[in-house]
Amino acid sequence: MTNSPDQDSLHLRRIRSFVLREGRMTPAQQRAFDEHWARFGIDYSGGAQDFDARFGRHSPRVLEIGFGNGEALAWASEHDLARDYIGVEVHGPGVGRLMNALAARDAANVRIYKHDAVEVLEHEIPAGTLAEARIWFPDPWHKKRHNKRRIIQPEFVALLATRMAPDGLLHLATDWEPYAQHMLEVMEASPHWRNAVGPGQYAEKPPWRIETHFERRGLKLGHGVWDLLYRKA
Repeated sequence: MTNSPDQDSLHLRRIRSFVLREGRMTPAQQRAFDEHWARFGIDYSGGAQDFDARFGRHSPRVLEIGFGNGEALAWASEHDLARDYIGVEVHGPGVGRLMNALAARDAANVRIYKHDAVEVLEHEIPAGTLAEARIWFPDPWHKKRHNKRRIIQPEFVALLATRMAPDGLLHLATDWEPYAQHMLEVMEASPHWRNAVGPGQYAEKPPWRIETHFERRGLKLGHGVWDLLYRKA
């Protein structure tokens, strides 16, 4: 008997895809938690969320896992007001920076988790909720002994598929070629997803993914960038 996606994901929680090095928050980032968390933050409760109530409307929802400093998420939410954005990030300085950016423009279509993405997916996001999910430049865990920590694994993408609306889009991006190859292998082997641009193909950079500071730094170092687009099968 095969395990269900939710059973398999228990294994993912034991092998974290991140290391929590919190770093030092600036006074402005700390103030963001004091002043803006009640507005933008969602405290992890372990129960399914009513996102219509959270956002005050019914609309397509986009999940970004590991948004870093929030630069791309802030831009996307400002230029896509018809959809709501859910961001998940474990590192406090980036969360604080994003909340300050959202508060500066009085954003209404973003909510944030400061929590492990696997647990959020398992317990807080109901089935069929997401129109799109984005995982851009996750930690490549480039040493072979650490490859098991990569978030893109068969069990994880199976779990994610259960949270997607029909024909929902998964957009992956990385600047580490071995990880791009790993992503492609995992996604092509998954029965839950179909390649949006053709079997075994990487995608051209879509216009909605802006070039971030992180990406520009990588390009200057001679890194390539690989995008993958998949639809829920």
